[in-house]
Amino acid sequence: MPEVELGFPRTYVEFTNPSDETEVFRCDLTWLTSRWTCIFGSGCPGIYETSPEAGCCTLGAHFADDEDAKRVEVVMEKLTPAQWENHAEGHARGWTEKDDEGELKTRAYEGACIFHNSREFEGGYGCALHGYALDEGIKPHTTKPDVCWQLPLRRQFRDVDRGDGSTYTEVQIGEYTRAGWGPGGADLDWYCSSNTEAHVGMEPVYVSNRDELTELMGEAGYAELVNQCEAHEAAGAPNPHRASL
Repeated sequence: MPEVELGFPRTYVEFTNPSDETEVFRCDLTWLTSRWTCIFGSGCPGIYETSPEAGCCTLGAHFADDEDAKRVEVVMEKLTPAQWENHAEGHARGWTEKDDEGELKTRAYEGACIFHNSREFEGGYGCALHGYALDEGIKPHTTKPDVCWQLPLRRQFRDVDRGDGSTYTEVQIGEYTRAGWGPGGADLDWYCSSNTEAHVGMEPVYVSNRDELTELMGEAGYAELVNQCEAHEAAGAPNPHRASL
Protein backbone atom coordinates (compact mmCIF):
# COMPACT_ATOMS: atom_id res chain seq x y z
CA MET A 1 0.00 0.00 0.00
CA PRO A 2 1.33 3.51 -0.81
CA GLU A 3 0.32 4.84 2.63
CA VAL A 4 2.59 3.71 5.43
CA GLU A 5 1.41 2.78 8.91
CA LEU A 6 2.28 5.33 11.56
CA GLY A 7 4.05 4.41 14.77
CA PHE A 8 7.54 4.00 13.33
CA PRO A 9 10.50 5.48 15.28
CA ARG A 10 11.08 9.21 14.92
CA THR A 11 13.89 11.54 15.93
CA TYR A 12 13.07 14.78 17.77
CA VAL A 13 15.25 17.66 18.84
CA GLU A 14 14.54 20.31 21.46
CA PHE A 15 16.06 23.79 21.67
CA THR A 16 15.14 27.06 23.32
CA ASN A 17 13.50 29.62 21.07
CA PRO A 18 16.32 32.12 20.41
CA SER A 19 13.75 34.93 20.44
CA ASP A 20 11.84 33.85 23.55
CA GLU A 21 13.51 32.01 26.42
CA THR A 22 10.11 30.98 27.81
CA GLU A 23 9.56 28.69 24.79
CA VAL A 24 11.24 25.44 23.80
CA PHE A 25 10.82 24.09 20.29
CA ARG A 26 10.35 20.33 19.96
CA CYS A 27 10.83 19.45 16.31
CA ASP A 28 10.20 16.20 14.47
CA LEU A 29 13.39 15.79 12.43
CA THR A 30 12.05 12.63 10.83
CA TRP A 31 9.21 14.60 9.26
CA LEU A 32 11.11 17.80 8.56
CA THR A 33 13.88 16.00 6.66
CA SER A 34 11.42 13.82 4.72
CA ARG A 35 10.78 14.29 1.01
CA TRP A 36 7.08 15.08 1.28
CA THR A 37 5.78 17.65 -1.18
CA CYS A 38 2.31 18.83 -2.20
CA ILE A 39 1.26 17.01 -5.38
CA PHE A 40 -1.97 18.92 -5.99
CA GLY A 41 -2.53 18.94 -9.74
CA SER A 42 0.22 16.35 -10.21
CA GLY A 43 -1.46 13.11 -9.21
CA CYS A 44 -3.24 14.07 -6.00
CA PRO A 45 -6.49 12.04 -5.91
CA GLY A 46 -8.10 14.23 -3.25
CA ILE A 47 -9.04 13.31 0.29
CA TYR A 48 -12.44 12.06 -0.90
CA GLU A 49 -13.07 9.91 -3.97
CA THR A 50 -16.19 11.97 -4.67
CA SER A 51 -14.12 15.15 -5.19
CA PRO A 52 -10.84 14.04 -6.79
CA GLU A 53 -10.13 17.43 -8.37
CA ALA A 54 -10.48 19.38 -5.11
CA GLY A 55 -7.45 17.93 -3.34
CA CYS A 56 -7.80 18.72 0.38
CA CYS A 57 -10.05 21.71 -0.37
CA THR A 58 -13.29 19.73 -0.24
CA LEU A 59 -14.85 20.91 3.01
CA GLY A 60 -13.73 24.53 3.19
CA ALA A 61 -11.26 25.96 5.69
CA HIS A 62 -11.91 26.85 9.32
CA PHE A 63 -10.42 30.13 10.49
CA ALA A 64 -7.97 30.19 13.36
CA ASP A 65 -9.37 33.46 14.72
CA ASP A 66 -10.95 36.75 13.69
CA GLU A 67 -7.64 38.12 12.44
CA ASP A 68 -7.25 35.13 10.14
CA ALA A 69 -10.76 35.65 8.70
CA LYS A 70 -10.22 39.38 8.23
CA ARG A 71 -6.93 38.87 6.40
CA VAL A 72 -8.59 36.50 3.92
CA GLU A 73 -11.52 38.88 3.51
CA VAL A 74 -9.16 41.65 2.43
CA VAL A 75 -7.74 39.40 -0.30
CA MET A 76 -11.21 38.18 -1.29
CA GLU A 77 -12.28 41.74 -2.02
CA LYS A 78 -9.34 42.15 -4.41
CA LEU A 79 -10.07 39.02 -6.45
CA THR A 80 -11.47 39.60 -9.93
CA PRO A 81 -13.80 37.33 -11.93
CA ALA A 82 -10.78 36.45 -14.05
CA GLN A 83 -9.00 35.08 -10.96
CA TRP A 84 -11.89 33.55 -9.04
CA GLU A 85 -14.32 31.23 -10.78
CA ASN A 86 -16.98 31.61 -8.06
CA HIS A 87 -16.64 35.39 -7.84
CA ALA A 88 -20.32 36.06 -8.58
CA GLU A 89 -21.55 33.32 -6.26
CA GLY A 90 -19.28 34.42 -3.43
CA HIS A 91 -20.36 38.02 -3.59
CA ALA A 92 -24.05 37.27 -4.09
CA ARG A 93 -24.55 34.57 -1.46
CA GLY A 94 -21.49 34.87 0.73
CA TRP A 95 -18.10 33.18 0.93
CA THR A 96 -18.23 32.06 4.57
CA GLU A 97 -20.51 29.83 6.63
CA LYS A 98 -20.65 28.32 10.10
CA ASP A 99 -20.28 24.62 10.79
CA ASP A 100 -22.55 22.59 13.05
CA GLU A 101 -20.67 23.87 16.09
CA GLY A 102 -20.95 27.52 15.07
CA GLU A 103 -17.32 27.87 13.93
CA LEU A 104 -16.66 30.20 10.99
CA LYS A 105 -15.15 28.71 7.83
CA THR A 106 -14.95 29.28 4.10
CA ARG A 107 -18.12 28.13 2.41
CA ALA A 108 -18.29 24.77 0.68
CA TYR A 109 -19.81 25.13 -2.78
CA GLU A 110 -20.40 22.40 -5.35
CA GLY A 111 -18.14 19.90 -3.62
CA ALA A 112 -15.21 22.15 -2.76
CA CYS A 113 -14.13 25.32 -0.97
CA ILE A 114 -15.69 28.30 -2.70
CA PHE A 115 -12.20 29.58 -3.55
CA HIS A 116 -11.41 26.43 -5.51
CA ASN A 117 -11.14 27.00 -9.26
CA SER A 118 -11.94 24.01 -11.45
CA ARG A 119 -9.44 22.59 -13.91
CA GLU A 120 -11.46 24.07 -16.80
CA PHE A 121 -11.32 27.64 -15.44
CA GLU A 122 -9.27 29.89 -17.71
CA GLY A 123 -7.96 31.87 -14.75
CA GLY A 124 -6.06 28.89 -13.40
CA TYR A 125 -6.75 25.62 -11.60
CA GLY A 126 -6.66 25.48 -7.81
CA CYS A 127 -7.00 27.98 -4.99
CA ALA A 128 -7.93 31.47 -6.15
CA LEU A 129 -6.23 32.95 -3.08
CA HIS A 130 -3.02 31.10 -3.91
CA GLY A 131 -3.26 32.17 -7.54
CA TYR A 132 -3.70 35.79 -6.49
CA ALA A 133 -0.48 35.63 -4.48
CA LEU A 134 1.41 34.27 -7.47
CA ASP A 135 -0.06 36.96 -9.73
CA GLU A 136 1.01 39.68 -7.28
CA GLY A 137 4.43 38.23 -6.56
CA ILE A 138 3.75 37.76 -2.84
CA LYS A 139 4.00 34.71 -0.61
CA PRO A 140 0.89 32.46 -0.70
CA HIS A 141 0.84 31.98 3.05
CA THR A 142 -0.01 35.66 3.41
CA THR A 143 -3.26 35.32 1.44
CA LYS A 144 -4.71 31.96 2.53
CA PRO A 145 -6.41 30.80 5.74
CA ASP A 146 -3.88 29.66 8.35
CA VAL A 147 -4.97 26.03 8.18
CA CYS A 148 -4.44 25.94 4.41
CA TRP A 149 -0.84 27.14 4.34
CA GLN A 150 0.22 25.24 7.45
CA LEU A 151 -0.93 21.76 6.43
CA PRO A 152 0.54 19.24 6.69
CA LEU A 153 2.83 21.03 9.12
CA ARG A 154 1.43 21.12 12.64
CA ARG A 155 2.28 23.47 15.49
CA GLN A 156 1.12 22.49 18.97
CA PHE A 157 1.57 24.21 22.32
CA ARG A 158 1.96 22.55 25.72
CA ASP A 159 2.80 23.94 29.15
CA VAL A 160 5.58 21.94 30.79
CA ASP A 161 6.57 21.87 34.46
CA ARG A 162 10.31 21.37 34.83
CA GLY A 163 9.80 19.88 38.27
CA ASP A 164 11.50 22.69 40.13
CA GLY A 165 8.49 24.97 40.17
CA SER A 166 9.35 26.68 36.88
CA THR A 167 7.51 26.15 33.62
CA TYR A 168 7.99 26.71 29.91
CA THR A 169 5.87 26.50 26.78
CA GLU A 170 6.71 23.61 24.50
CA VAL A 171 6.10 24.44 20.84
CA GLN A 172 6.02 21.22 18.83
CA ILE A 173 6.62 21.40 15.09
CA GLY A 174 5.75 18.21 13.29
CA GLU A 175 3.57 16.30 10.87
CA TYR A 176 -0.20 16.77 10.69
CA THR A 177 -1.10 13.11 10.46
CA ARG A 178 -4.55 11.57 10.00
CA ALA A 179 -4.80 11.36 13.78
CA GLY A 180 -4.58 15.15 13.96
CA TRP A 181 -8.08 15.32 12.51
CA GLY A 182 -9.52 13.21 15.33
CA PRO A 183 -11.82 10.26 14.59
CA GLY A 184 -12.71 11.79 11.21
CA GLY A 185 -9.17 11.34 9.96
CA ALA A 186 -9.73 7.62 9.47
CA ASP A 187 -12.62 8.37 7.11
CA LEU A 188 -10.48 10.18 4.54
CA ASP A 189 -10.12 8.15 1.35
CA TRP A 190 -6.56 9.39 0.80
CA TYR A 191 -4.12 11.41 2.87
CA CYS A 192 -0.78 12.77 1.71
CA SER A 193 1.62 13.16 4.63
CA SER A 194 2.16 9.43 5.19
CA ASN A 195 1.67 8.44 1.56
CA THR A 196 4.66 7.42 -0.55
CA GLU A 197 3.05 9.02 -3.61
CA ALA A 198 3.63 12.45 -2.05
CA HIS A 199 7.17 11.81 -0.79
CA VAL A 200 8.78 12.74 -4.09
CA GLY A 201 10.12 16.21 -3.33
CA MET A 202 13.44 17.42 -4.66
CA GLU A 203 14.15 19.07 -1.31
CA PRO A 204 13.42 18.10 2.31
CA VAL A 205 10.42 19.66 4.03
CA TYR A 206 12.52 22.05 6.11
CA VAL A 207 13.83 23.60 2.88
CA SER A 208 10.77 23.44 0.63
CA ASN A 209 8.56 24.88 3.40
CA ARG A 210 11.00 27.58 4.47
CA ASP A 211 8.45 30.40 4.37
CA GLU A 212 5.82 28.51 6.34
CA LEU A 213 8.28 27.33 9.00
CA THR A 214 9.71 30.83 9.36
CA GLU A 215 6.20 32.15 9.92
CA LEU A 216 5.57 29.48 12.58
CA MET A 217 8.94 29.73 14.35
CA GLY A 218 10.36 33.16 13.61
CA GLU A 219 13.56 33.80 11.67
CA ALA A 220 15.93 32.91 14.51
CA GLY A 221 13.99 29.77 15.38
CA TYR A 222 13.99 28.64 11.76
CA ALA A 223 17.72 29.31 11.43
CA GLU A 224 18.41 27.01 14.38
CA LEU A 225 16.05 24.41 12.92
CA VAL A 226 18.12 24.41 9.73
CA ASN A 227 21.28 23.78 11.78
CA GLN A 228 19.62 20.85 13.54
CA CYS A 229 18.22 19.35 10.34
CA GLU A 230 21.56 19.62 8.55
CA ALA A 231 23.32 17.93 11.47
CA HIS A 232 20.66 15.20 11.43
CA GLU A 233 21.19 14.60 7.71
CA ALA A 234 24.97 14.62 8.11
CA ALA A 235 24.59 11.87 10.72
CA GLY A 236 22.82 9.72 8.14
CA ALA A 237 19.27 10.78 9.07
CA PRO A 238 18.55 7.94 11.50
CA ASN A 239 14.89 6.99 11.79
CA PRO A 240 13.88 8.26 8.33
CA HIS A 241 10.25 8.76 7.43
CA ARG A 242 8.96 5.43 6.14
CA ALA A 243 7.06 7.08 3.30
CA SER A 244 10.30 8.61 1.96
CA LEU A 245 12.16 5.32 1.73
